Amino acid sequence: MTTRILTGITTTGTPHLGNYAGAIRPAIAASRDPQMDSFYFLADYHALIKCDDPARIQRSRLEIAATWLALGLDTDKATFYRQSDIPEIPELCWLLTCVAGKGLLNRAHAYKASVDKNVEAGEDPDAGVTMGLFSYPVLMAADILMFNAQKVPVGRDQIQHVEMARDIGQRFNHLFGKGKELFVLPEVVIEEEVATLPGLDGRKMSKSYDNTIPLFGSAKQLKDAVARIVTDSRLPDEPKDAEGSHLYTLYQAFASQSQQAEFRADLEGGLAWGEAKNRLYQLLEDTLGEARERYNALIARPADLEDILLAGAAKARKIATPFLGELREAVGLRSFREQVQVAAGEKKKASKSARFVSFRDDDGSFRFRLLDADGEQLLLSKSFADGKSAGMINKRLQSGEPLDVRAEGLAFSVWIDGENVASSPEFADGQALEDAIARLREALAPQG
Repeated sequence: MTTRILTGITTTGTPHLGNYAGAIRPAIAASRDPQMDSFYFLADYHALIKCDDPARIQRSRLEIAATWLALGLDTDKATFYRQSDIPEIPELCWLLTCVAGKGLLNRAHAYKASVDKNVEAGEDPDAGVTMGLFSYPVLMAADILMFNAQKVPVGRDQIQHVEMARDIGQRFNHLFGKGKELFVLPEVVIEEEVATLPGLDGRKMSKSYDNTIPLFGSAKQLKDAVARIVTDSRLPDEPKDAEGSHLYTLYQAFASQSQQAEFRADLEGGLAWGEAKNRLYQLLEDTLGEARERYNALIARPADLEDILLAGAAKARKIATPFLGELREAVGLRSFREQVQVAAGEKKKASKSARFVSFRDDDGSFRFRLLDADGEQLLLSKSFADGKSAGMINKRLQSGEPLDVRAEGLAFSVWIDGENVASSPEFADGQALEDAIARLREALAPQG
């Protein structure tokens, strides 16, 4: 069974070595895993929140798309698309906005940081805060939930946004799912071992610090950048502290184990910093030289990139379009043409009775659901090791013996022989809970 993984790349800058080692390289490696169904997208709607320079947005989209393809992303295996090419995403964003609590969004770190900064400066708390910034977590939720991603690799600063996507998806399921999980609730993946590379000055490599090494600059630009890496004042032939050297950390991110060991030994043996920088430059050139040629060829053919991204969007929309139709149906945005069919089927529907549905979980265990006449879930059983055990409990529930129903908050459970064997979903209020228990007793009442 495959696991769907989804990652977005904000299109506001030019990729550098830190982006490659920290995000691009591990993501491309994951996309080659046959157990992974990978979705990678250019988050160009998100970019509009941070940048109001159209030329920069457009150039960044081109550069980032070319970078991922030049570094080996296989678009036959991964789904690679631009966020703005999927019209279902902003529509889903609105559906989710209508169920997302303002209180939830008030707690978003980026919004709170902007408010705190304004308050410290004595300005209006919301000065300069756009609705794009405030509702950023809802758009991110739409990106994730649109494709029911199970795993979302993010940096630690983005964990809260994935948790918000879970909260919003859960709320939508509760309001409109009628016992069906419309959205898979995503899980955060934190890559603990992903490299965080130092920049030229030793701080984290970041455009904010202007200390980056370009990923696909010319060979001269690469060599000049490496030459500007800050080192200590130890002289040639004087032993160097490899562990304390930013240059050595960069070398480690791209070298084999044997290369690392040799480089470390040479530094500790007195290798001059100039020669050490030349070795790092040569390693980077050997690692990225061919990819740079592919990158430049792609940049020179933007129409080819457009075709690749549109093909990726078409692939993504094969999932998004029918799913959005299902969601529109769930919230009541239905065609009037279907109304006649619904009216004609109401009488037949009224004659339906509650039913049990048995199924097998991903882990191989056995479970069952009890659905009422309208298809709403009343009960979900616990997991059973085998189908026979599940069947015995199912049979006892239908046997007419007295029910032991225990309310717990806005949900209830059914007990047999002192054991909780099945539980209800959580209902909106006490009246809905009482109505559900009444439907349960009616569904399991002995037939006369």
